[in-house]
Amino acid sequence: MTEIYRKTATIRAEQFDGSDKMVKKYNITPPMPLDPDYTINTLEGDMVLGVGDWVATGIKGEHWAIADDVFKKTYADLPVIPDYVAKYINYRKSNHCNILDVMNDYFREDRVDKYIERNSNVFARAWLDGYTVEE
Repeated sequence: MTEIYRKTATIRAEQFDGSDKMVKKYNITPPMPLDPDYTINTLEGDMVLGVGDWVATGIKGEHWAIADDVFKKTYADLPVIPDYVAKYINYRKSNHCNILDVMNDYFREDRVDKYIERNSNVFARAWLDGYTVEE
């Protein structure tokens, strides 16, 4: 599951599952025979990464590890929204729209329109604070 947040800065985070796909995607060093930990190269040097921890990616493409418990305490309260709503938010923000323009947009996709009508508080919070994308 990919999650996007906007608390102090925008990041993307994905929970590390130990798969070869994720090892390749994030250039993670697999554990050695005498060292059971994965490591990920960050701007500050190598960080230990365990299965279940989160790989965060900043706006410049840099990666770092966040322990699962720290991640949940920091980001667990974010609203969960459908993928199509997340794409709509990203698209409108990339066009420098504000929330007033977005809430009053009468030409948006029908399913996005219905979602916003039924979940306006959740949508506003997702726009302002960040969100988690439904699986």
